[in-house]
Amino acid sequence: MEAIGDIRLGLLGGFELLRDGDALELSAAVQRLVAFLALRKKPALRTHVAGVLWMESDDDHASACLRSALWRLSSCCRGLVQASASHLRLNTLVAVDYRQAAAVALRLLDPTSTLAQTDLSDLARAEDVLPDWGDEWLLVEREQFRQLRMHALEASCARLLDAGRIGEAVQAGLAAVACEPLRESAQRVLIRVHLAQGNYAEAKRQYGSYRGLLRKELDLEPTIQMKALMAPIARHSVGGRASTGQLVLERCRTSSGHPASLARVRTSV
Repeated sequence: MEAIGDIRLGLLGGFELLRDGDALELSAAVQRLVAFLALRKKPALRTHVAGVLWMESDDDHASACLRSALWRLSSCCRGLVQASASHLRLNTLVAVDYRQAAAVALRLLDPTSTLAQTDLSDLARAEDVLPDWGDEWLLVEREQFRQLRMHALEASCARLLDAGRIGEAVQAGLAAVACEPLRESAQRVLIRVHLAQGNYAEAKRQYGSYRGLLRKELDLEPTIQMKALMAPIARHSVGGRASTGQLVLERCRTSSGHPASLARVRTSV
């Protein structure tokens, strides 16, 4: 395999190609070729690549455009793309942030895996795949990564809460909500963390913000599950000041998903 040096390709948040720390300037057509190959796990047929990237051209012109893009790419970064007579693939030595983030998300979704702080931080900071590009071939890939990231953050938030790692759980929950503010499952897991800490004001603010956004954007109300989650606060607000024992019991139910025993509640009061 041809040595190409330290090549790093960034697709999250925008396109960036670095060789030994220096940014390489590529034309728009070459950038799209590199990104297209980076988002595929297997080698792609030349005819398929040409047909997708130059779909408005006939076959001969699309093939000519592909050959031109490959020549320009080879002149500035030889070996970045491995080419055969029929297939193309990105050199496997290239470090791609999208691939690394997807691997982290899959690892966090594994309930037997260790929740490393660095993995969580990296995924929380990750952005969408090439958000400023409007290419049709990119839409599915972008949405798949977005869904994978959200599910991983939600699952991590719940696992961290169960493990008592509250600070990290808040970080994961906030990142999940920032990824899609209208996603109720993300809102619920974050509110669970607030309730488990006894931070009823934080939970109420989060719920109010979500409810207002849902009404404004979709003219909808939160689901029964969300309202049930907020029941401890609703009863405390409407029915007068609840006893300490009642609030502790509700908090235990919310954090664990199971009713706490009265003996444990009395012990904790």
